[in-house]
Amino acid sequence: MDFYILLGIERGATLNDIKRAYKRLARRYHPDINPGDRTAAAQFRQIAEAYETLSDPDRRRRYDTGGLDRSQVDQTFGFEGFDFSPTFGDLFADVLRQRQGARNDGVPERGADLHQSLSVPFEEAMRGGAHQVAFTRHDVCRTCQGTGRQRGAESRCLHCHGTGAVKSVRGHMIFSKPCAHCGGSGQQVPARCPACGGAQVEVRAEALTIQVPAGLADGARVRVAGKGHAGRNGGDPGDLYVTIRVAPHPLFRREGDDLHLVVPVAVHEAALGAKVEVPSLEGYARLRVPPGTQSGQRFRLRERGVPSARGGPRGDLVVEVRLVLPRVLDERSKELLREFGRLNSEDVRKELGVRTP
Repeated sequence: MDFYILLGIERGATLNDIKRAYKRLARRYHPDINPGDRTAAAQFRQIAEAYETLSDPDRRRRYDTGGLDRSQVDQTFGFEGFDFSPTFGDLFADVLRQRQGARNDGVPERGADLHQSLSVPFEEAMRGGAHQVAFTRHDVCRTCQGTGRQRGAESRCLHCHGTGAVKSVRGHMIFSKPCAHCGGSGQQVPARCPACGGAQVEVRAEALTIQVPAGLADGARVRVAGKGHAGRNGGDPGDLYVTIRVAPHPLFRREGDDLHLVVPVAVHEAALGAKVEVPSLEGYARLRVPPGTQSGQRFRLRERGVPSARGGPRGDLVVEVRLVLPRVLDERSKELLREFGRLNSEDVRKELGVRTP
């Protein structure tokens, strides 16, 4: 049993969100409101357990990490911590509306949005493609079709005989008021749906294939309309938001739609110029290194970067040159380097104000 799904909230819900969800469900399932209804009492115990766990920061942290022992959860539940005094009449007004809702005339409520994450390798995120996402959501109860009540023909209320009102006589005056048993509907209230306990929804696991556009960055979201939690009283379902988590690449670093790459270059290639092959998303590309290239110098290969997920121009591949000095082990190489230094005696530290010996 997932406490978040039971309360109909997201995993990132605040304490106020948890309290509001608990109040809403308590008004529907509390034993004082449903005397003799064992199904409602069992549902309320689960709801109260979820609230007691998620409203306590320490218990919630242990629950999220899978370390909460069910024996550590207080099994005595109630309305402690809530001030119902300003809205206690509203609570029982809701009960009357539920009784009157034998024909399901409640106000439609939109379902909550659902959030899921999807890990995608770097190359696949750049190419785009179809990926499967598994998730659990509240869907319309298949037994009662979302009404929350058992199916069957409505019958007249036995207390008001179908009029929806009861009369009383005081002296010479006759008073009329809505029937408390049927809420003024004139019909007997059908029993709760045994499958969903009147909640109108049931927990269902689903798998969905979504299309990830090419070039999506880490943390981008894909919206799937109507695949969140089901609405109540005929309300629209929420949406499913899939957060894309792109794995880092061992060579490329992304900045916007540009890709950055560090390429080692030998001393003679940088000094004399060369054509070197560098990796890109579509295989290898040829980079021209001009003579006299310095370490840290950058070159841009146009439209060799990330495809724009917004439909704009493709990014570039920015190549940074990093000089790699050779290991000088033999005397011949050392003599050639000394001769090179004598032929090119330019003071490379002149800007520092010191002289090269």
